[in-house]
Amino acid sequence: MRRRQFLGQPVSAGIALGGAAGLPQPPAARGQRTDLPARFTPSAYSVPKPENSALLTPDYFTYAEDLVIERNRPGKPHRGKVLAAVQAHSDDITLFCAGTVAKLIDEGYTGYLIRLSNDEKAGRTVGYGVVQNEIDNREAAKELGCKKAFSFYYRNHRMDDCAVIEIRQRLIFLFRLLQVNTVFVMDPYDHYDENPDHLVVGRAVESACWMSGTGGGREYPEQLKAGLKPANIREKYYHSRAPQGHNLVNRVVDISSYIDRKVRANIANKGKGPAGDAGSRLRRELARQGKKLPLLGESDDSANFQYVKNFLMEDFRVFGRQFGLEYAEAFRYIGPEPSFQDGIRKYVAAHAVPL
Repeated sequence: MRRRQFLGQPVSAGIALGGAAGLPQPPAARGQRTDLPARFTPSAYSVPKPENSALLTPDYFTYAEDLVIERNRPGKPHRGKVLAAVQAHSDDITLFCAGTVAKLIDEGYTGYLIRLSNDEKAGRTVGYGVVQNEIDNREAAKELGCKKAFSFYYRNHRMDDCAVIEIRQRLIFLFRLLQVNTVFVMDPYDHYDENPDHLVVGRAVESACWMSGTGGGREYPEQLKAGLKPANIREKYYHSRAPQGHNLVNRVVDISSYIDRKVRANIANKGKGPAGDAGSRLRRELARQGKKLPLLGESDDSANFQYVKNFLMEDFRVFGRQFGLEYAEAFRYIGPEPSFQDGIRKYVAAHAVPL
């Protein structure tokens, strides 16, 4: 079925993107036509797609009025902080948010990559898929600069058959053990995502974030008695996968400086996803036909790199162009909540009088 594309006049939030007027607006979709009456304003923007899109960005994003463009920060402003990039499958983080993960690690975060499935459905056989994707998960973690990779080995595409309370407990244990401050995960409310694993993992992570910290300070007391401390997870980067989606976006991250790291992390996924050795396979296919594609270069390594960067990353380049960026990733960002007690104490300090 051909997916609908429409885009009306920009809403007021369109002017506020990044806090500057005059930013380029999304170009009209190819063959665009709308029957939307003029008195209505669309609540979602259609996302421009390159001609050969790998469908790595949704059809629509709803942009929040307070959208922020996150840019590179000099030095190590996040030194001492810990992030957990949690994924159902070995290619989720690498495809959708590897640039931002690499950026934050470069800015001082200690990073961990946590995969929940065994990826058995991605391989020539079930056994091959499990082994190859375990290797890939570990190698992708290295490319991103993560300290360690973990796998839970739940059945691929069968995670909605698992007890979510067990998944959550295992995440709580890791979040406390690693003292995680920030998480990356598929949006728990990813609109129209057809993959059940994504939603199971997103929702398990969401509740584990709260229950691992002071909000659920009495959860699994044996962990605390064994010496673990509550986690302090105050930031979440939710990313979307569903091509048909229209997820809320309030943060766009400039990954221009980290696009090559993202490319290499995707090349590490040999057994799963659209990257891996796809470039070298295309190069060999053309050679059998007595042809070559100059873009791919003269080696398999060059072919893999150029294939991923020039074809698969094109979605993120076209998306970034709307915000004046070379490459960008989009998130529903949830930041630290202010403490109501701090507000009360501030009020008391300002208004208390002697007895």
